[in-house]
Amino acid sequence: MGSSRAYAHTRRDIAKSRPDWRRVVRSYTRSLFSRFSIDIGIDLGTANTLVYVVGRGTVLNEPSVVAIDRDTNRVLSVGLEAKRMIGRTPGNVVAIRPLRDGVIADFDITQAMLSYFISRVQTRRWLSYPRVLIGIPSGVTEVERRAVIEATYQAGAREAGVIEEPMAAAIGAGLPVEEATGNIVVDIGGGTTEVAVISLGGIVYHQSLRVGGDEMDEAIQAYVRREASLLIGERTAEDVKLAVGSAYPLVEPLEMEIKGRDIVSGLPRSVILTADHVREAIQEPLHAILDTVHTALEHTPPELAADIMKHGIVLAGGGAYLRGIDTLISIETGIPTYVAQDALSCVVLGAGRCLEDDGHVLRKILEG
Repeated sequence: MGSSRAYAHTRRDIAKSRPDWRRVVRSYTRSLFSRFSIDIGIDLGTANTLVYVVGRGTVLNEPSVVAIDRDTNRVLSVGLEAKRMIGRTPGNVVAIRPLRDGVIADFDITQAMLSYFISRVQTRRWLSYPRVLIGIPSGVTEVERRAVIEATYQAGAREAGVIEEPMAAAIGAGLPVEEATGNIVVDIGGGTTEVAVISLGGIVYHQSLRVGGDEMDEAIQAYVRREASLLIGERTAEDVKLAVGSAYPLVEPLEMEIKGRDIVSGLPRSVILTADHVREAIQEPLHAILDTVHTALEHTPPELAADIMKHGIVLAGGGAYLRGIDTLISIETGIPTYVAQDALSCVVLGAGRCLEDDGHVLRKILEG
């Protein structure tokens, strides 16, 4: 009996001294994969998805659109090719934008889109499981945050983390976010507008508004339908915004001929739209953005407000390219306003720089 107990005791000691082989295998596998994998930063936007690969820079910028066959649920195309299909597909083919207002509206389609974009930027496919950092709106819920991370893992990521878009945009714009000085960034995207006051590497105050370029496009469609009795598609509305859109009166007049379907006769017809027409059409979303900026400034601590008066407001995102929007914000707030260099890429550049920064910034984000 004594020897049996002694044997059992020894066996337990031996078991305790043995390594956890499952943990060892996981650690070894992760280490092996990391030798072959790449680090990727992604700006998963409502309108466009941008991908940054560490060591290569921004390598992809395509529309966040997926075309699928309704009969078979098969993905037919992704990105630019899929966007060309919007409004031009047969009944069994539909072009879907799987994100709405900066968050996932269709999980499976988003996962398929991410898989496609990640595979596009990888030069080595065998044992290639990337580490991915994705920019998300600051106002998302915990459920929406987890959905983004889960979709990224399902798309083949080895590690997945998220960074709030205004922080990423500030880093990408080159603002001194880690210094004890106040900075404010306004990131105007397709689905959201993010306003954040940043100091000492953290967000002091943020405001997320689910209004952006998409709402401007919808406002243009509604204006043309109301004022000209003409139906136009979202692609045409976006083209109008890019070609003649403005937030502040222009010195040089701009105009554009657009074609659509007459509401009364049902026949094709064209009209001329000027910059003044478009500016009138987008007043509501512009006022919503201005109100959000005002609210953020009202909640800014006095010392940081003094820094902001000195350094100004920085605009990022595709909406920053709307003609005169910097002038409008500057006049309405009394604070100098600037468009960041390469404003469209600020979020993905910020995510990429976090991945390049010896990993300590990324670890802080993943732990947070």
